Amino acid sequence: MVQTNELKSRQRSDYPFFLSYRTRWSDNDQYSHINNSIYYHLFDSIINTYLIQHCQLSPTNSPRIGLVVSSFCQFFFPASFPAVLDLGLRVTTLGKSSVAYEVGVFEEGKDTPGAVGGYTHVFVDSVSRQSAEMTQDMRAGLRKLLPQDEASVKPKL
Repeated sequence: MVQTNELKSRQRSDYPFFLSYRTRWSDNDQYSHINNSIYYHLFDSIINTYLIQHCQLSPTNSPRIGLVVSSFCQFFFPASFPAVLDLGLRVTTLGKSSVAYEVGVFEEGKDTPGAVGGYTHVFVDSVSRQSAEMTQDMRAGLRKLLPQDEASVKPKL
């Protein structure tokens, strides 16, 4: 796992895909900060948006689906309603049937993240739930999110 200091030093330029999110009043907790659980909703939103738009995933009828097997989030400074958040997405590990994502959460106009988190998907057959290799379209789309120096590396198991 990546160390906290490395995550904290991330910049917008480390993420090849972005999605904006306008916070809602109901996102705040009793301390007027975005509730921790909302960050996981944000991770789901950007990852699944990317998979649908760039990897030919159709959640209701794709032969393979991704199951979350691990997740994490490191918080560096709080965000609050009515902030607009820019979510940045990258892939940190791309295997044959699994992928690890990292999401940087930036307040609009800021270059350093307020939080960095993500999760790992293991792709399975949508009916049997047995582990299954990703399709070529899926891998090609996800490869675009790898850091440039790793995009040409052979896939990991």
